[in-house]
Amino acid sequence: MPGKDRKWYWADARIEGNTVIVSSPSVPHPKEVRYAWQSNPGATLFNGAGLPARPFRTDNWPLVTEGVSPY
Repeated sequence: MPGKDRKWYWADARIEGNTVIVSSPSVPHPKEVRYAWQSNPGATLFNGAGLPARPFRTDNWPLVTEGVSPY
């Protein structure tokens, strides 16, 4: 999760009812969240039925490879 500087930090998450609560001591006022946002993510967030959450992001910032041709 990043703050205003858009620098990403690891965070802790927990589920309270239907809400995922995310926090990090490095980011007092978080702006965005990404979960399992990597090539081979480990699932660590599960719902009440034991199913893993899918990777997601709340930001719409351009990605590092946006506009880069693979050829």
